[in-house]
Amino acid sequence: MRSHLVFPILFALVTAVACQGGVGPLSEEDVAANRALTQQFVQHAQQNDWAALADLYTEDCVVMPANEPTIQGRAAYLAWGETFPPIVQFSANLEWIEGYGDMAVVRGIYSMTVQPEGADAMTDQGKYVEVRRRQADGSWKIAVDIFNSDLPLPGQ
Repeated sequence: MRSHLVFPILFALVTAVACQGGVGPLSEEDVAANRALTQQFVQHAQQNDWAALADLYTEDCVVMPANEPTIQGRAAYLAWGETFPPIVQFSANLEWIEGYGDMAVVRGIYSMTVQPEGADAMTDQGKYVEVRRRQADGSWKIAVDIFNSDLPLPGQ
């Protein structure tokens, strides 16, 4: 390629990428929408509404709970959630968010108490990281979710 063509071609490529819709740092509206998504998650978890929780995830989501195999897909997440002990208390605090274009990464902390059938209530606290994707309708959904406890396993 001739050297005098390198700059115009490079300029055209950079301009084309920069003009793509949705490319750039997250807007204040995107940050607010992601904070609202966390609050929706808290609300649905407090209500043990696993169908509503599953709807917060992308169809092809990947969920990685501690001490369990990876869950792939919204339907598998819903099936997993429906076997989860009833939640009697749940809170989550989104501590950090960063994103670019249609992707966001969030980090936060959670606490919850569950009531397994025939057993004492169990309390947990821990942290989570999620990758979220903007959907075609402008909403945000959780694409990848990993969470784990800050507490040692029982008996350790």
